[in-house]
Amino acid sequence: MDEQAAARHEIMELSHRYARGLDRFDPAEALSAFSDDAVWDATPVGLERFEGREAIRGFFERDAASVADQFHLITNHVVEFDGPDTARGTNYVFSEGHSVSGAKFRAAALNEDTYVRTAAGWRISSRVISALTPPELEGFEA
Repeated sequence: MDEQAAARHEIMELSHRYARGLDRFDPAEALSAFSDDAVWDATPVGLERFEGREAIRGFFERDAASVADQFHLITNHVVEFDGPDTARGTNYVFSEGHSVSGAKFRAAALNEDTYVRTAAGWRISSRVISALTPPELEGFEA
């Protein structure tokens, strides 16, 4: 496998680790996909924007405490390299679940990402989440 193919695989795995961490209610695993100065922005789907690992961690911890069950399917990755240590890409996400109060949520969204190679490997430096279809948030409070 050439260097760029290996980097693409590592980058795609970031989203899989992120999803698995969310679905296992493991904020540390979800957060491990992000750089220290990352931005996670879900304002296009009615949630918030967080800057930096600690702010993102706080959101993931609140999510883990308020969600009873959920799953995230992430697919259709496209990764384009801007240089040896930077890239950008997109992927689709479908998620569904219930809050601890029983509210149902479902969303199909587009993740628009930027990536950076760090001393620890590739990380997501920004993720903007936009709805592909109207999100269903029956009784759900973000």
